[in-house]
Amino acid sequence: MAIVLGPNQYGKAEVRVVAVDRSSPRHELVDLNVSSSLRGDFAAAHTAGDNAHVLTTDAQKNTVFAFARDGVGTPEAFGLRLARHLAGSYDWITGARVAVESYGWERIAVGGQPHEHAFRRPGGEVRTAVVTVDGDDVHVLAGLSDLVVLKTTGSEFRGFPRDRYTTLTETRDRILATAVTARWRYTGTDLDWHACFDRVRTTLLQTFAATHSLALQQTLYAMGEAVLEGVPDVAEVRMSMPNRHHFLQDLSAFGLDNPDVVYHADDRPYGLIEGAVLRDDVPPAEVAWLGTPGFC
Repeated sequence: MAIVLGPNQYGKAEVRVVAVDRSSPRHELVDLNVSSSLRGDFAAAHTAGDNAHVLTTDAQKNTVFAFARDGVGTPEAFGLRLARHLAGSYDWITGARVAVESYGWERIAVGGQPHEHAFRRPGGEVRTAVVTVDGDDVHVLAGLSDLVVLKTTGSEFRGFPRDRYTTLTETRDRILATAVTARWRYTGTDLDWHACFDRVRTTLLQTFAATHSLALQQTLYAMGEAVLEGVPDVAEVRMSMPNRHHFLQDLSAFGLDNPDVVYHADDRPYGLIEGAVLRDDVPPAEVAWLGTPGFC
């Protein structure tokens, strides 16, 4: 029997960067969480404690801050700059993965006008980007997490099998709510990242709203299908959508009826619906997804 080193990577996780563009009186703010991972010939570091091939995680952190000094731009563009630089640092580094979370801030209104340098953080939605450089191949994933959506009608759930443990009642009308996590893989690396992101996000929202849902699975597929039909630069979409259940509250103890007005929202347990929607004319790229936690 021989014991050998298997696949491995290392890097710096969750480097928090806030950058301010002060080039005009109207300041621009970006707020990022950046994680890097390197792949390559690091066997000696593991088996012999030889660090000759180890680009320190501290250096990776410092590179993030140094690159932010010259401007961030979009999460995708910043990730591409970092990943290409890190992957090309030394010949024994064969690949790099850079994951970026971008936290949105909006301007505070003063006197009905957006303030030039005061901001507020709305909601919990986060824009994401993951760039993977693998030899000569470069892959860009964009995405979002915690996009909370709800529709008060236009959703039903029925026709499911019943066994001795099934207590759920069929319904032709229910509240449908979820917090969407989605990532999509682009076919190119030189795109208008803001425009592509906005188009995908708008398509996801509009399809959720407009689809008469027979199941959250059907809604997920319709959302992914609409993105692939509407945004040719996207090769595949992966989504994770928890079913945030809303149950009609029984008010009979108070002598009141409840004509579909009052609900209680259960945060757990919840159904978790996950799936990928793909183009069959674009080659898969599983290396682009390596290191991405969960389904997407």
